[in-house]
Amino acid sequence: MTQNLILTINPGTTTMRCGLYERDGAGVKPVREDTIEHDEKVMAGFASIADQFDYRAECLSKFLAGTDAGGRLAAVAGRGGMLSPVPAGVIAVNQELVDFALHTPRYHHASNLGAPLAFRMATAAGCPAFIVDPVSVDELPPVARVSGFPEIPRFSFVHALNIRACGRRLAAELGKRFDKLNAVVAHMGAGISIAALKQGRIVDSSNRMEVSPFSPERAGGLPPMPLIELCYSGRYDKATLMKQLYGKGGVFAYLGTKDMRRVESMVEAGDKQATLVYDAMLDQIGKTIGAMASVLDFRPDGIILTGGMANSARVVKRLQTQCAPLAPIHVYPGSDESLALAQGAARALAGEETPMTWPVAMPEESK
Repeated sequence: MTQNLILTINPGTTTMRCGLYERDGAGVKPVREDTIEHDEKVMAGFASIADQFDYRAECLSKFLAGTDAGGRLAAVAGRGGMLSPVPAGVIAVNQELVDFALHTPRYHHASNLGAPLAFRMATAAGCPAFIVDPVSVDELPPVARVSGFPEIPRFSFVHALNIRACGRRLAAELGKRFDKLNAVVAHMGAGISIAALKQGRIVDSSNRMEVSPFSPERAGGLPPMPLIELCYSGRYDKATLMKQLYGKGGVFAYLGTKDMRRVESMVEAGDKQATLVYDAMLDQIGKTIGAMASVLDFRPDGIILTGGMANSARVVKRLQTQCAPLAPIHVYPGSDESLALAQGAARALAGEETPMTWPVAMPEESK
């Protein structure tokens, strides 16, 4: 039986996207993609994300049992989690990476299960496992790391998988090599990250966890002095404040909803508070796109709007009006992360890209 399929695994908080792709040289063709919905009550019963591993692995096995993929897997690609800083590209999953992702990740997030689940499925199938462009991809040059306070250097933590996939797509449309592309990519979802791609490398970014625009559920960059005062006010312990900033911040903190479709309905109905918050978020996105364009000397090949919010005609129109003078606007709604995972695995299998081995050393110029 020909081993010509690639399984992709993208774990979310209460869902898991699974895809099957057929190899086509160094490319892929989609065969099937499903979203496994996890019962919120079941998920709430786990003390930690790592404790969900066996449950999710069983769900994956059931998914595969309902396909004809048995014996045909050439590779498994999982979404990379919140690891330590790594260069962009494909990383082969080994036991060391599994242990790191489960027990000592930089931050806790469901995507940390991507590598362990890929390794479990690949081991059973007798094929390699990979992760591709995890969120901890950090290609910042030294000048972009200087923060103004030596003990807290800047670092990159963005939606690297979708950002780089969108960059590759734009480069192909423009007839350019990816490593010659200069572009600003704005990923707008539950979290927002905006990055400058210079010759295909993420040389600066808004950092989805730190200084980004506020998003449907994250506070984004905050004035430091009031934040310090709040930390020492006794009103919150560390865990509670982290949850308020990352999960209950942003639009949700003001309007009580993370659903931007509902927010747009409120705006259309004339809700003044909703309109104020909505406009403020888009203003911050537009300003950050401009800031990233400055890194490219205000001469990017294009500006890409992507992520869930790029499905909104209102969002796109507003940002086109604000940012069109900088460069042509390209809209790639949603996020083709499963496809990007499969494409990365296919490049590795075809020998077009050499997978890195964990632990991955950062190049000297990025330190």
